[in-house]
Amino acid sequence: MEFDFATLAPADRYKLLIQVVVPRPIALVTAIDAAGRVNAAPYSFFNVMSQTPPLVVLGIDVRSDGSPKDSVQFPRESGEFVVNMVDFAMAEAMNVCAIDFPPGENELAAAGLATLPSTKVGAPRIAAAPASLECRKVSLIEVGPNGRSILVGEVVHLHIRDDAMADTERLYVDPARLDIVGRLGGAGYVRTTDRFDMKRISHAEWLERHG
Repeated sequence: MEFDFATLAPADRYKLLIQVVVPRPIALVTAIDAAGRVNAAPYSFFNVMSQTPPLVVLGIDVRSDGSPKDSVQFPRESGEFVVNMVDFAMAEAMNVCAIDFPPGENELAAAGLATLPSTKVGAPRIAAAPASLECRKVSLIEVGPNGRSILVGEVVHLHIRDDAMADTERLYVDPARLDIVGRLGGAGYVRTTDRFDMKRISHAEWLERHG
């Protein structure tokens, strides 16, 4: 099957994209506004894009009424946010944070998620998160006719749960202990507990096998 995106409605493009670009990691973003109010919301249009500088990128849509979400407005005001990774134990609480609460309502309280102070940014991190990336806003770009925002942040500090470290000296993290969940299409999610290892080979090794 082939699909010409120029002929598809936005909802149909979205439907196809979220079913083939899978699994997508989930960023449960915490941010504060100028008044110190905290917002939390999950996004799966998210990934790390660079290590030098260490950048994360999020795609954030507008509210149903066309107004910007707090996850855009708060980093615009404060210049900071935290990406909290979501494990299986946090999945239901993350789903509560996805509810379209009115602006100013505390999603974290509704989800029963406690927070801890961050080290380098003002926004708090989620205590239960297996990993949290403290970020400073690099840029906030509006794209498309509907005002979708692309939020780029530089990671300035990283927290990883102690029991998820397989080898602290060599900076190895155990993915099974992290138990991160990913987003599929529709209501689907996936756990990272099923995996396989495959080492990269050099050109010389490939020639040795196929020469």
